[in-house]
Amino acid sequence: MAEKTRELIVETALRLFKERGFEATTMRAIAAEAGVSVGNAYYYFSSKEQMVQAYYDRAQAAHEAASRELLERERSFAGRLGGVLRAWVRISEPYHEFAVKFFKYAAEPSNPLSPFSADSAPARESAIAIYREVVRGSAERMDEEVRAELPELLWLLSMGVVLFWVHDTSPGCARTYRLIDRVVPLVDRLVGLSHLPGIRGIARDVIELVHELRT
Repeated sequence: MAEKTRELIVETALRLFKERGFEATTMRAIAAEAGVSVGNAYYYFSSKEQMVQAYYDRAQAAHEAASRELLERERSFAGRLGGVLRAWVRISEPYHEFAVKFFKYAAEPSNPLSPFSADSAPARESAIAIYREVVRGSAERMDEEVRAELPELLWLLSMGVVLFWVHDTSPGCARTYRLIDRVVPLVDRLVGLSHLPGIRGIARDVIELVHELRT
């Protein structure tokens, strides 16, 4: 019962955020629409931001579930990466309109709803874990330093796909799927070359750059 109430509050909040905007939607309005008391709403969520974080966590769990069968059977790096990216677009489709209106908040680096914020760390780490599994289960040979750093780099790539998807107005987000189909072979080629002597130095320069940007 408690979990159903929690889910009801989250679904109601997402609908109202889409209809009225995040700032204009109050906790009182969410509680009224969900048919619960304001105190009950605050019992589950101390703020509207926590409701969005709950959506992040739920979406991440759905992405993991949608990727599971593919990751169990597919061994090629390109197949694993492309399948995981497509799975994200597929499970996120019902929330596309919400994401379009909400993105301006998530895009602010200082906003707790940013995917790069401390508040979003659990969902971010879960997302990186999926790409860690993409790399770990791949049959492709690659430089070991690249292998260690690749999951986070792939998550950053996925953030670029998310940004493109937010602005994608094509039917069924067809342009986002085409982007994935074009980008994945390029990443696959670069990763496949990472163990070669001439490319290994460039790969490590990229890794050092990422470390620099992270600090």
